Amino acid sequence: MAKPPRVLRIINRLNLGGPTYNATYLTKHLAPEFETLFLAGNKDETEASSEFIVESQGLKARYIDGMYRSINLKKDWQAYWEIRKVIREFKPDIVHTHAAKAGALGRLAAIHEKVPVIVHTFHGHVFHSYFNSFKNKIFIKIEQYLAKKSTAIIAISDLQKKELTKDFNICAAEKVHVVPLGFDLERFRENTTAKRELFRKYYGLEDNEVAIGIIGRLVPIKNHPMFLKVAKYVKEGVQNKVKFFIIGDGEDRQALELQCAEMGLRLGIRHWSEIPSEQQAQTQKNEAMEVDVVFCSWMQDIPVALAGLDIVTMTSLNEGTPVSLIEALAAGKPVVSTNVGGVANVVQDGVTGFLTKTSEGKAFTQHVKNLVANRMLREKMGAAGYDSVVNKYGYQRLVKDVRSLYQKLLTNKN
Repeated sequence: MAKPPRVLRIINRLNLGGPTYNATYLTKHLAPEFETLFLAGNKDETEASSEFIVESQGLKARYIDGMYRSINLKKDWQAYWEIRKVIREFKPDIVHTHAAKAGALGRLAAIHEKVPVIVHTFHGHVFHSYFNSFKNKIFIKIEQYLAKKSTAIIAISDLQKKELTKDFNICAAEKVHVVPLGFDLERFRENTTAKRELFRKYYGLEDNEVAIGIIGRLVPIKNHPMFLKVAKYVKEGVQNKVKFFIIGDGEDRQALELQCAEMGLRLGIRHWSEIPSEQQAQTQKNEAMEVDVVFCSWMQDIPVALAGLDIVTMTSLNEGTPVSLIEALAAGKPVVSTNVGGVANVVQDGVTGFLTKTSEGKAFTQHVKNLVANRMLREKMGAAGYDSVVNKYGYQRLVKDVRSLYQKLLTNKN
């Protein structure tokens, strides 16, 4: 009996987000047709580990010392040679890299070790809004070289394919295959009433209080200062009781807390490190949070948070496919977001949420106000949300698409 093809899957780091989920689901569900070794870099100290996602699927990742998100020539060189060593030992038929750092080091190692099939997934890109124009040009040149040497490139949306092939000229359109992200979306529909009660008790939310959240790393590209400005103007412009939740952590945390104070927003900090018991939640409720903005830090059980929220927002300057919005729609929550990257592929403007330009703070605020004031509109958009994402972004579809691509690429190499 012939041995299954071997896949070396390499991911930047195990942080909370779409790349970890997708690399995990592919590793788990492409077996036994493909034998996969899962390599991961080291996460930043400001990020929560998503190793629990890998372990929940009965998998373990092998870590590459020295591979971090930030650029460090000494550590990057060390990681590159470690990946080459792994390739020599494992002898993969396919090297599939996910995200920028893994894509650079992993593909370079695969090229030099003459791996038959090299695939890279762009979960986002760093060609604008991250660095200055000089650095952007360097990164584009690097990606053009790596794409030329790759067997196939995966874009996670049609818009991203356009950016890669037309806007930034990374490679020819024939080399790029559009494979949207995939997730286990059913978990956002399970026991929602109990989860909602738990979240709202823990944070002292009254039944008629509207909870508005944003989920993601506290870093400049996510543009949280805009979220706080929206919070101020919504709070001042609606009659309903509202409370805002920042779920996540990162380098901008201290600056955002200072911004709250400067804007006159009452700040609360109540971390959710694990799911509290009913008694703990009730105790927290008795300690009512008379605040406007709550910093929750990272939460592993996002379905609990989404069950408790009424509106989910995103203020990013650049995105790939926004995982937090896919999950929000799966949980039946309306969305208000900046229209960047692949957002428009996820959110149907006026149907499942509202989209604005990053410069349209007033329009963004007005959309949030309208949703706060109109419960029926929230429920109508929320109901449309799940139907819009369940088939397009389920992990079963992801696995099917990638399996088909692998088989095609291997056949063409033989």
